[in-house]
Amino acid sequence: MSDRFLADALVLAHLLFIVFVLFGGVLVLHWPRLALAHLPAVCWGALIELTGGYCPLTPLENRWRQAAGEAGYHGSFIEHYLLPIIYPAELTRGMQLAMGAVVIGVNLAIYGWLVRRHRR
Repeated sequence: MSDRFLADALVLAHLLFIVFVLFGGVLVLHWPRLALAHLPAVCWGALIELTGGYCPLTPLENRWRQAAGEAGYHGSFIEHYLLPIIYPAELTRGMQLAMGAVVIGVNLAIYGWLVRRHRR
């Protein structure tokens, strides 16, 4: 398998993980046992955003890109791929904290609704 293919596949997996972190609670409404995977994913996503850390997938992607003869990039996955689409400016600490708060808020709302529904 080529290093470029691996890097591109990792970007797709990374994006799907972010979507799962944000909206996986909706799937939990239909498959409650999925919460066993979703809650740790939410905790990881919020931790990375709130602490300003980098996901370990980003350096791995950069290594594969460099092995394929491409240029790696500096910063996080969000800075490199998502912010140019969503925001015109570079990632700031405030924006990162806001994204972490959105992850927590969206999932608190979904799980709160799920708990209320289960109690009825």
